[in-house]
Amino acid sequence: MRLLLTTDTHVPKRARSLPDELLAAVEAADVVFHAGDWVDEATLDLLEARARRLVAVHGNNDGPALRARLPEVAGVEVAGVRFAVVHETGPAQGREERCERRFPDADVLVFGHSHIPWDTTSGRLRLLNPGSPTDRRRQPYRTYMTATADAGVLSDVALHRLPPRSPA
Repeated sequence: MRLLLTTDTHVPKRARSLPDELLAAVEAADVVFHAGDWVDEATLDLLEARARRLVAVHGNNDGPALRARLPEVAGVEVAGVRFAVVHETGPAQGREERCERRFPDADVLVFGHSHIPWDTTSGRLRLLNPGSPTDRRRQPYRTYMTATADAGVLSDVALHRLPPRSPA
């Protein structure tokens, strides 16, 4: 199964729309994960329409309408890999141990909030933050991730750098 991981899209506050490269990756994926901070319902509607399967949560910048449509935490099994999805995990220091306790039944945790890509493994849990495809914050690039899940194994995890935005 081809997976796409994204978060912190912040449309229309940080960008007018999602990057074309990200939308093409959404359409190529079997499962799309979004770890919150959508900001507007139109982006959720867009991904629901384009993704074969969407696993999504709300974030701290998502208002009542998005919170009514999305959970704070999601859990799903894809091709034998158990995923948890949440927006906020707290400070970087101690994150792995804290998340391993919080998500004892997950193999992989997809999270967001910081806009900083993250890929670590602690014990049995792999933590993945794909960064943001619209707001690079203190990072050199806007980013998203892809991966493959097959027979209980997550592989081919890749961080994709998006090109700089064209001047308006």
